[in-house]
Amino acid sequence: MPLKINNLKFINNLKQLVFLFITLLIANSVCAQELIDDEEIQQAPKKIDSTRTQNAKKVDGVAAVVGDYIVLDSDVDKEYLQLQAQGVNTKDIKSCELFGSLLERKLYAHQAVQDSLQVSDSEIRKNVDYQVEQFLAQSGKSMKELLEFYKKDDEKSFREDMFEINKTNQLAAKMQAKIVDEIEITPEEVRMFFEKIPKEERPTFGTELKVAQIVAEPKVSEEEKQRVINRLKEFKADIIENGASFRSKAILYSEDPQSGRQGGKLGSLNRDQPRMVKEFREVAFKLQEGEISDPFETEYGYHIISCDKIRGKEVDVSHILLFPQVSTEALKEAKERLEKIRQRIVEGKISFADAAREASDEKETRGDGGQLINPTTQDYNFELTRMEPELYAQIQNLKDNEVSLVLKEEDRTSKIKFKILMVTDRINEHEADYARDYLKIKKLALDEKKIKAIAKWQEEKILDTYIKISGEHRNCEFSSNWLKK
Repeated sequence: MPLKINNLKFINNLKQLVFLFITLLIANSVCAQELIDDEEIQQAPKKIDSTRTQNAKKVDGVAAVVGDYIVLDSDVDKEYLQLQAQGVNTKDIKSCELFGSLLERKLYAHQAVQDSLQVSDSEIRKNVDYQVEQFLAQSGKSMKELLEFYKKDDEKSFREDMFEINKTNQLAAKMQAKIVDEIEITPEEVRMFFEKIPKEERPTFGTELKVAQIVAEPKVSEEEKQRVINRLKEFKADIIENGASFRSKAILYSEDPQSGRQGGKLGSLNRDQPRMVKEFREVAFKLQEGEISDPFETEYGYHIISCDKIRGKEVDVSHILLFPQVSTEALKEAKERLEKIRQRIVEGKISFADAAREASDEKETRGDGGQLINPTTQDYNFELTRMEPELYAQIQNLKDNEVSLVLKEEDRTSKIKFKILMVTDRINEHEADYARDYLKIKKLALDEKKIKAIAKWQEEKILDTYIKISGEHRNCEFSSNWLKK
């Protein structure tokens, strides 16, 4: 659970450790470095294929060599540009911090390669495509303006740079995940972690609520469902029999706004890495290359899928999505149905939990009496100050065990539903208590253990990895004695 923490020495130290963990220990820099001249770097082992270059030639200034990778002087400038493109104020970020972050990513990526950890080049390229599209859409800039911002001469070299950055980052993330993957913590370790915190320095946890809801979804008529199915069948027949373009159909008619603009393309599905809902995957993996599915239903609507390419366990697919329309009468019926349920609860004829089990249309919460699960912590508790704005707005004025009025909600697909909510429990802001807050304390203890494991791993690898640092970067002050002064 997110924490509201007192500004005390012990907890501040832990926060610093967590920050280091998240940023790949950004303040520490690289491994087992020797102070060398620039000329010596040019003679580094020829196995170096750096980010990934053919050899350690000094192109725009070689700042460092880390195993099989090099860091160029210009890479630090690129880091600044990346942060600025994300809206980060870089005024107070020192170049040595970014340099240390780069070195560490190369270290993790280098070791990932040594450990034969794999990343998908095709997935990385798709991620680059997505990043470029998002930047252009959000900034309103043209590709020419984007290249000028990143100081690149052409789109090809820009995408190659983005590919290498993404690949290094993915390898580094996989390596770090591997280090902490099997780390567990015992109840005794949790107890020892808690007891070593001085009483006056224990964290304060903010107010937490448990929230339940009952949902009524307007019913779609069978005639409307069949209309949508028939429409998709017409698309398929026109493509197969008349040579119409699946891509054009998707652009013109698909009600999935994101993929529709791209001709229905959804990218690759991997049999071993589930993405998309079960019903969608089951249809997609049964198709032959070039085949188009019959219409089928998922929770998002009705689809047809085109199997564009099969590459082993990966399948490239496109789809067309249509939503059945809900009638005015169905909307009225759903709202009135929920108002009657609310009245029974208010009159004490049925409990909120029993009403949810009996009448809610939301299968994910129905069995738990309507209790919402916090997606971050996977328990029933929501910290008031960390709650999603939409949910907070809906419950902020509710007293405990008070039933809200019937609320209308519309999702990104324009699907409408009605719901009522209740705050079923409240824990006010309090100092950490071992018994009551065990799960949150356990998470803190596990985070600390993982941080220590990463620090220990890095300390060991600095002795094993070939690293050289050149030029003014030797003057960076690192929090650990990596320069062996």
